[in-house]
Formats: sequence, C-alpha cells, structure tokens
Amino acid sequence: MNRAAVTSLVVFVLLVALGWYLTELQSGEESSQPPAPSTGPAPEVSADLAALQIAPEGKMTGYSRDRFPHWASQGNSCDTREIVLQRQGTDVKTDKDCKAVSGTWTSPYDNVVVKDAGEIDIDHTVPLAEAWRSGADKWTDEERKAFANDLGGIQLLAVTAKTNRGKGDQDPAKWKPPVETYWCTYAQHWISVKVTYKLTADQAEHDALAALLKTC
Repeated sequence: MNRAAVTSLVVFVLLVALGWYLTELQSGEESSQPPAPSTGPAPEVSADLAALQIAPEGKMTGYSRDRFPHWASQGNSCDTREIVLQRQGTDVKTDKDCKAVSGTWTSPYDNVVVKDAGEIDIDHTVPLAEAWRSGADKWTDEERKAFANDLGGIQLLAVTAKTNRGKGDQDPAKWKPPVETYWCTYAQHWISVKVTYKLTADQAEHDALAALLKTC
C-alpha cells in the first residue's frame, strides 16, 4: 500500500472516530435534560369532574332544612355533630351526654385552631340547599337524612363558624375556602360527593371546579 493510500485510510478512521465521539457526546447531553412533560392520562379526579352531569340549577321551591333531618342520633347519647367533633379533633373529652367539653380542632378552610367546640360548626361540603337545587328535591326524606348525616369523611367537616356562615349554600363558582392550599382538596371532595349522590352541577360551578383542580 502506497503512502497516499495509507494517509487516506488514517483520515477515514479518524473521521469515523470523530463522528462516533460527537454522537455519544450529543446523546449524553440529551440524557441530562429534564424529562418532557407527561402527555399521559389526566389524574383520576379530572375523570370524576367529567362524570358530573351538567344541568341548570333547580329552584328552591319546597326547600326546608327540615327536609334533611340532620344531627341524627348515632347511639350512646351521641348525635352526628358530636361524632364529627370527636373524629376530627385532637384530645377531645366528652361529658356523660357525649358533648365535647374540651379538645383542639383545626379548621381546614382557614387553618384556624379552635379550642372551644362551641366555636365550631359542622359544614356540609355540598350544602343542603345546593343539594336540593341539584337533584335532592326528588329524593325521599330518608335519602336526604342519609345525605345530611353522611359520616363517610368528606361531606361533614368541623370548621370555624365564620367560614361556614360565610360559605352559606354557595357553590364553588361563588365561594371557595380562604386558604388556597385547600382548594384542590375542596374541589376533589365536592366532586366526589356530587358524583356519589348523582347530583348535577351547573356550568359555572363546573368551570370553577376545573379552575380549582389546576392547583392540585
């Protein structure tokens, strides 16, 4: 093999090696980049939002809180309110009539710590009047009683009287908890209750829930 041929072969080998090196270098740089945003399915709670039936809000004709018998007896002299206070408080002490006489409660809506049970309201995540406008007007009184005393864990919350009364019977299009970090949980709980009880949501309510879920 003459000198020119040898020189050409050496140059070719060097070019191949250089190409391999640059390819590996580029591959290493790409692997150090942050992963691309996921394009997979949305969280399950979004599917629940999609499961909400959208319908115009109903009328209040015939509504009364008495149509939702609440604070029903739960045995041992306890009613629903006292059970919620016991479950959601810390170091709760009760008297012979099951009334909370001491304890500590943290209201999730405003992060206020309360040490007097008299300053606590038991809030219905989906208010009774809102449920009535969303389909509960067609339920039996027994079904409404079950809804008003649901001890499953997310429909009844021990909160400050101030936030409970500020909320009233408003849906998320008109009211949301003062604490922004609770918005995600609030929306999830609201959706779960409505889906479980097959209650409808109006368009403004649906859109407000979608906005709250963006904080998750």
